[in-house]
Amino acid sequence: MIRAPRYRATLADPYRDYLRARRAGDPAVPVRRLLSEIRERGYTGSMNLLYRYITQGRVEAGRPHLSPKSVTRLLLTRPAQLSDDQASLPGKLTTACPQMTDLAELVRCFAALLSPDAANQAKLSEWMQAAKACDLPDVRSFTRGPGIGIDAAIAAVTLPFHNGRTEGVNTKTKMIKRQMYGRAGFALLRHRILLS
Repeated sequence: MIRAPRYRATLADPYRDYLRARRAGDPAVPVRRLLSEIRERGYTGSMNLLYRYITQGRVEAGRPHLSPKSVTRLLLTRPAQLSDDQASLPGKLTTACPQMTDLAELVRCFAALLSPDAANQAKLSEWMQAAKACDLPDVRSFTRGPGIGIDAAIAAVTLPFHNGRTEGVNTKTKMIKRQMYGRAGFALLRHRILLS
């Protein structure tokens, strides 16, 4: 069960009902607009305080709090592996915000590309076009990586081969090297790598 955390009182508390009603009518209302509206009503706090107040879920105090990390986990987990309570949350999130709808759809389509298939080359191009067309700057910037190394991206989604084991060995070697920095010579480093 997800429980809302307890917070100390802030300058934004007296405006919670107004903010809740305003966000219920328009879930995508910008924080700057809300700030100007409650300043007319006497709010003396900063924009940073209001932004944290909203992102922490304090406006919807009766509702369970979801951190960005929790939302990310919900979007990236396979739907079959979510519990009944968790399975309903992505639908509620996507109906609350048009950007969340786009993001959930892009994540779902990209996850389907991770199973190698020869048809994925065309699907990758379609996905990149959809990602560039959406109003999500972080997703658009993500498409630059596959766009630069398009041949490698196509190989990753179409071929069953990967270099995961090699990358794992490289990471482990670097970790051992960092652990031994300044403590031993090359002979001991070589010995630890060969024995691990």
